[in-house]
Amino acid sequence: MAYVAPYWSHWWVDHGVRRWLHRPRKLFGPYVADGMTVIDVGCGMGVFSLPMARMVGPEGRVVAVDIEQRALNVLVERAEKTGLNGRVVARRCPADDLGLAEFAGQASFALAFWMVHEAPDLPGFLAQVRAALRPTGRFLVVEPRFHVGRAEFVREIATAESAGFVARHRPRVWFSRAVLLEAV
Repeated sequence: MAYVAPYWSHWWVDHGVRRWLHRPRKLFGPYVADGMTVIDVGCGMGVFSLPMARMVGPEGRVVAVDIEQRALNVLVERAEKTGLNGRVVARRCPADDLGLAEFAGQASFALAFWMVHEAPDLPGFLAQVRAALRPTGRFLVVEPRFHVGRAEFVREIATAESAGFVARHRPRVWFSRAVLLEAV
């Protein structure tokens, strides 16, 4: 099985410095709009789920998926405190199933930030994300440069293209390798 970040690491990932470096409105603003359904795979405690919930507005929703229930509990608590609980759908998933079947063809945007390298079955993972997206839906994959080498990232993109995506853009993200994929 691929490496899965321990629960305690979510507190480091959700640090204020990271929110400053990886500003959600700047990173996702071009892709996320009012009324959309958005998927945040590997959402942790909601460092990006909550800002995207603000971006999708009251008619939109963010499906926040993670393997770690304790992180999802923090996300739900934060969503309630900020009045965003009606926009955030928190889902715990096992390692081999994202649990997105009920959202098939509904999402306009999906995000996997610093987690694709942890997927135990990359082709299966990508197929599940692809199935949840609308035609021409976008999927932003961001991997940590210090953990995922260039060759591994190129392999991830090739696997994504085999799963029904096309690489459209390589946005610049601090300390990361990133690609914007489009469902075809």
